[in-house]
Amino acid sequence: AGEVVTWGDPEAGGDSSDVAERLVAGVTSITGNERAFAALKDAGEVVTWGDPDSGGDSSSVADRLVAGVTSITGVGKYGMCSAFAALKETEGAARDD
Repeated sequence: AGEVVTWGDPEAGGDSSDVAERLVAGVTSITGNERAFAALKDAGEVVTWGDPDSGGDSSSVADRLVAGVTSITGVGKYGMCSAFAALKETEGAARDD
């Protein structure tokens, strides 16, 4: 797990300063779409930044992204609408580890 460093067009996720304190450690993967990014942390938390209309603002579902997320995918291409989807563990679900 590590730290996220961003650069480039600030309107497309190149500036993560609003969430930088949450990206300094524990990040296991990052996914992006045309104008936003989502980072998955080792405890299953998701941190998003970039264009709010492209998924960079996850405040409407933030309470569901604080733990238990196992993967994230992002879509968006050539100026079309962009979005993210997160897969969460279901509480009480059986697991084969």
